[in-house]
Amino acid sequence: MATYPTSDQLLVVIDPVARRTDGESVRIAKDVLSAGAATKVCLPDGPEEFTRALARRGSRRPVVVGDDRVLLRAVSALHRQRELAGCALSVVPVGGALSLTRSLGVPTGPVAAARAVLEGAERRLDLLVDDSDGVVLGTLRIPPVSSRHADPAGSAAVPPGAGHPWLRTCQSLVRTLVSRPPRATVIAGPGPSRLRVEVDGETVVDLEQPVEAVSVTPGGGTGKAEVEVRRLSVGAEASPLLAHGRTVTVSGAGFRYRADTVVSGPVRTRTWRVVEGAWGLTLPVPG
Repeated sequence: MATYPTSDQLLVVIDPVARRTDGESVRIAKDVLSAGAATKVCLPDGPEEFTRALARRGSRRPVVVGDDRVLLRAVSALHRQRELAGCALSVVPVGGALSLTRSLGVPTGPVAAARAVLEGAERRLDLLVDDSDGVVLGTLRIPPVSSRHADPAGSAAVPPGAGHPWLRTCQSLVRTLVSRPPRATVIAGPGPSRLRVEVDGETVVDLEQPVEAVSVTPGGGTGKAEVEVRRLSVGAEASPLLAHGRTVTVSGAGFRYRADTVVSGPVRTRTWRVVEGAWGLTLPVPG
């Protein structure tokens, strides 16, 4: 039996959704990893087992197999365990939602991604951490507010005679024979939000200026976040407001935000801070 140094001992945690949706890619990744390192494979049934497997990895280097949500789950778990600083994480992307892993530089094919795990190098990346201990790996987005309005037909007036027992019986019989069309739901188009955006204590935009969107992205190793605010424009399109800083606070009358794959809120205020080089990801070595 081949022996490997401790640094080449891997804990491969395979997401159950990846196993169900693309078992062939999972099998290929396992074969490539097992051929190049001492590999222990873990097949958790859900998020709790996934988190326990990472916590019990010992000296093995963790490799997660799954989509963007699995990568985010792994980083979040290691962050809560306060073990991100001493851990180099690897990922083999399998699934439909792979835009985050692709943007971070991870190959999306199972063979190339598995080889990057074996032959790549750790790169330390910045992380956004909010005041509820949530993390953001890629881009945080605050989209415009959407409103839902019930169809007015749902509250139509009661016709004359509706209270008679014989009429109610006939109506009940008709409903059983004729399928009733579903009530329509009207979803209003995106509308402006009134938000205060502060970067390192300086106000970028205040509540009197409606905004269409806000995005916050870790600065790629700079230790600062890149903030873009798109204001509502009338006539000529307004140029976006740009800022860079270590702390970003957004406040308003209840807003939702999308952090990577997760939508949260509504909240009235939230602060994100940049943690420079907070987590390590194994990426291909530039050739």
